[in-house]
Amino acid sequence: MELPRFLDVATSMFSTVSRLGAGLQARRPAHRPARLLELYEFEGCPYCRKVRDALTELDLDAMIYPCPAGGTVYRPRAVALGGKAQFPFLVDPNNGKRLYESDDIVAYLFATYGGREPGILARGPLATASSMLASAFRPAFGARARPSHRPAHPLELWSFEASPFCRIARETLSELELPYVLHNVGKDGAGRPDFVARSGKMMVPYLVDPNTGREMFESAEIRRYLNETYGA
Repeated sequence: MELPRFLDVATSMFSTVSRLGAGLQARRPAHRPARLLELYEFEGCPYCRKVRDALTELDLDAMIYPCPAGGTVYRPRAVALGGKAQFPFLVDPNNGKRLYESDDIVAYLFATYGGREPGILARGPLATASSMLASAFRPAFGARARPSHRPAHPLELWSFEASPFCRIARETLSELELPYVLHNVGKDGAGRPDFVARSGKMMVPYLVDPNTGREMFESAEIRRYLNETYGA
């Protein structure tokens, strides 16, 4: 399903506003994991949103395995690893930790890598309620799988959770079950200078597809490219 562009962006902006600033500002973590965190999740899930907010705020990258409803690619893997089809599901290959429950995952990320306590918008009742409200503005986007072709290598996306334009790109990746490395570049994030040096400007979303050599900005262009390249 596609909305007119103005309505597409507007509803995504409402989702951002609903989270009251969560997933916007990054602070350098106490230390970084040597290996990428692995997150099984899907856009549209309010509990997954809380974990992605935490990743942005902790300035942490992650390997994302989309698991929308009806998905046949990474849902079975998540079940094999954790024993149930419940999302979000975090795997930390640095210490073998595997976690369900968004509040538990957020607390773990802040304690293990942040060196500080999560705020009220990251964990707890207000975080859950505002995340549910954010999901209500775009209930169908990113939540259900569509037929797609598999890439040989994961894509890469530079993004931060609060950006309404990044959300549109992530929703398409989720629907097509396309794995990707999420590079978080929240406000004041440590990775922003390197990103600007690579891309030429501070603008997100920014997609890199190592399978085709394509690199691009603009959420509408990314959505169109993903659908044309990987949509069945």
